[in-house]
Amino acid sequence: MKQARVIYNPTAGREQMKKQLPYILDRLEQAGYETSAHQTKHESDARAEAARAAERGFDVVVAAGGDGTIFEVVNGLAEQKKRPKLGIIPAGTTNDLARALGIQRNDIAGVCDIISGGHSEPIDIGRVNGQYFINIAAGGKLTELTYDTPSKLKTTLGHFAYYVKGFEKLRFLRPKLAQIEYDGKWFEGEIMLFLIANTNSVGGFEKLVPEASYNDGMFDMIIITKTTIPELIRIGTQALNGEHLQHEKLMYVQANRVKIHVEGDMELNLDGEYGGELPGEFVNLHQHLHLFCPEESTAEE
Repeated sequence: MKQARVIYNPTAGREQMKKQLPYILDRLEQAGYETSAHQTKHESDARAEAARAAERGFDVVVAAGGDGTIFEVVNGLAEQKKRPKLGIIPAGTTNDLARALGIQRNDIAGVCDIISGGHSEPIDIGRVNGQYFINIAAGGKLTELTYDTPSKLKTTLGHFAYYVKGFEKLRFLRPKLAQIEYDGKWFEGEIMLFLIANTNSVGGFEKLVPEASYNDGMFDMIIITKTTIPELIRIGTQALNGEHLQHEKLMYVQANRVKIHVEGDMELNLDGEYGGELPGEFVNLHQHLHLFCPEESTAEE
């Protein structure tokens, strides 16, 4: 019998995962899985448990929680020789990966239908400095919002909490001199921030990199070069409608491998989590994991 391990964050979605766990396990059992669950208790717990599940030969690992839980599970699976299929049950504030795949946040029954249905797709992941990301790698003060915004504020205000924190960070925003090599090409200049995306959903913006594909072996990279704060806000406003890519202060390219070095300190954001500091080499691992998703998401690729 196939085995499924559910790794869940009990506090995610105002304890939604904790409340819905019996239903989730029952649905998986109806689909023919022998099921078990692990409740995360501290940072990196989900990562360690995902690695154990792979080593023990589980066929499926389900990450139930926010983007942080998914990030840890991906890091636990990425280096395993035999990697279980991955299912996600989103219950966070942003849920970027779920958005990109058309998986609904507040539809537990629908998500269980997807996993039970058995349709999976190969998906790329990125590697940098010994860590892995499935959706986004970024650097620059504004990209620190997702891990620097207090959890209580996110619970109270939801996605609006990031805008509140963002305005606070604007006054600290300064350009950094960067050297960026991407697939043998070279850029050098002052930048405000950079984004390396694997899907079209970044920080809740679904039109930021509209052509991004999660399994084409390529990253979609955006670099915002030195500009004024008002102009940066203008770029952000244009991004809401997907009208930003032609802006003169924005550089947009696709690449499989990217090396970035900056003068001074710049922190990395990996799938909404703190990922250390630059420099770093970002490598796309083509179709490294298999992920349960709606069949219609394949048609859209």
